[in-house]
Amino acid sequence: MIFTAKQIASYINGRIVGDENVTVETFSKIEEGKPGTLSFLANPKYTHYIYSTESSIVLVNEGFVPEQPVHCTLIYSANAYESLAKLMTLVQSFSQKKSEISSLAFIAETAKIGNNVSIAPFAYIGENVEIGDNTIINPHVAIYHDCKIGANCILHAGCVIGADGFGFAPQAEGYEKIPQIGNVVLEDNVEIGANTCIDRATMGSTIIHGGTKLDNLVQIAHNVVVGKNTVMAAQSGVAGSTKLGEWCMIGGQTGITGHINIGDRVQVGAHAGVTGNVKEGMTMNGYPAIEIMRFRRSSAALRNLPEMFFQLHELEKEVKNLKEKMEEMK
Repeated sequence: MIFTAKQIASYINGRIVGDENVTVETFSKIEEGKPGTLSFLANPKYTHYIYSTESSIVLVNEGFVPEQPVHCTLIYSANAYESLAKLMTLVQSFSQKKSEISSLAFIAETAKIGNNVSIAPFAYIGENVEIGDNTIINPHVAIYHDCKIGANCILHAGCVIGADGFGFAPQAEGYEKIPQIGNVVLEDNVEIGANTCIDRATMGSTIIHGGTKLDNLVQIAHNVVVGKNTVMAAQSGVAGSTKLGEWCMIGGQTGITGHINIGDRVQVGAHAGVTGNVKEGMTMNGYPAIEIMRFRRSSAALRNLPEMFFQLHELEKEVKNLKEKMEEMK
């Protein structure tokens, strides 16, 4: 598809500075821009590229003032990044294949499939599974029996929905498996990354509420509840029966212990370990995770630890010398 700057500005309600008739047919990063492509500038660290990019059009935020001549056409919008996402969604809608269910997928006879659903080769849909309208199931996705997938969901390759929760009772001879008789419920507009695993509940449901996005290689244990519009980056894990609130942001490789409650709009930095309840709106990092300002102060102190240790050693020597002198004066 080929679009003019005028068409793009009209679609995103933007303002043009430059040639309104210039055309683009694809996207490029601003540092790798080529003629006929559209780029965007949202991060100030990349500002210097706008003066040398060969992109034909660059989306910028309102308030951007060039400090040097700019050779491309600029389209100003309230939020360049959001405008880019809107444009990319539009282009994708033109290029996507029509929904189809591959003959190489396995679908149980008792499964209920909605309208306009795409199921790729080698996907597995188990007994009594329900899948809502407009959902996309990519290759090698496995959805175990009795699970429910909402409308407008995307499940990427290799993710597993509804495998048994990790439940075992210690016995004298070893571990006895605790039956996992619940299911998994994904509400509408959920996206699950490649090779992510969401375990079925021991009883009841493991629930991923609407609008939530999970990255690749995320582990959600049995009976976890993830609130609406929460995002979790790759290699994060949540242990059993924990409840996450709405609009939370969980950084990569974060571990969250079981049987705790995390409030709405909590942000947790990468590599953190959350070991207790977290109040609404908190920003945390570290292991164990603590409030962000305490974490930053602790990190600053840790960087100076070798020097502090040396200073402490010198102070100990001085105190020892003073004690010896005091003893001699007695």
